[in-house]
Amino acid sequence: MDPTYSIVIPAYNESARLGGTLNKVLAYLHGRGWNAEVIVVNDGSRDNTEQIARQFADSHPLLRVVNNPGNRGKGYSVRNGMLHARGGIVLFSDADLSSPIEEASKLIEALQAGADIAIGSRWLRAETQTQRQPLHRQIFGRIFNLLLRITLGLQFKDTQCGFKAFKQHTVQAIFPLQKIERWGFDPEILFLARKFGFRVEEIPVLWGHSGGTRIHPLTDGSRMFVEMLHVRWNDLTGKYDPSTAAATEPAKAVGGHGHHV
Repeated sequence: MDPTYSIVIPAYNESARLGGTLNKVLAYLHGRGWNAEVIVVNDGSRDNTEQIARQFADSHPLLRVVNNPGNRGKGYSVRNGMLHARGGIVLFSDADLSSPIEEASKLIEALQAGADIAIGSRWLRAETQTQRQPLHRQIFGRIFNLLLRITLGLQFKDTQCGFKAFKQHTVQAIFPLQKIERWGFDPEILFLARKFGFRVEEIPVLWGHSGGTRIHPLTDGSRMFVEMLHVRWNDLTGKYDPSTAAATEPAKAVGGHGHHV
């Protein structure tokens, strides 16, 4: 029987945090008695992220490990995990749990109330930030958000929060078409959601800035702006036509809790 919920966790060199994260996620799922699966997507990690994930998979049948073909980026990792997920509701979360897994219930309630997609927001109510970002990152975030409004017409307060939930039919409509493989993938999937007329709810969630983030505001920021232009260009040139998706979709997972390479 397919699970009701899927939790996708992209992980790159996360050996220091992954064990604690998986313990929290599994305890939350067991505590709620959910019929769920957890998918850890290993993005070509050079530490023992994969070994830690496999140890958990060996003792927890609801957990699976999916390996990317080398280091491909967060966007690729999320896409790969989402397209392997079998749950009726699929949520992806950063491996550092900047938003506690307990906040998942807020996104799921929004979906159950009629939304197709629910996205966590750090900026809808700033008091939900338990640990604020450094000022330079806040400024970068606001500038990026303004550029998104201008170039892609996205009116969300926060597109970049790594905590988003989707109904399965939206996963199948959006993620096969996703082209951006690194940090700029969030605006792309939200652009596609709007293009296809899905109802997206932005939900304030608790969120604490985590040290060790790998985004560099200047270099990654300029790359993300270029990626925004790519999204606009892809749309103009028909690359988001659903008929183009089949050729690029990763193979779906097969079987129960086996491992995939």
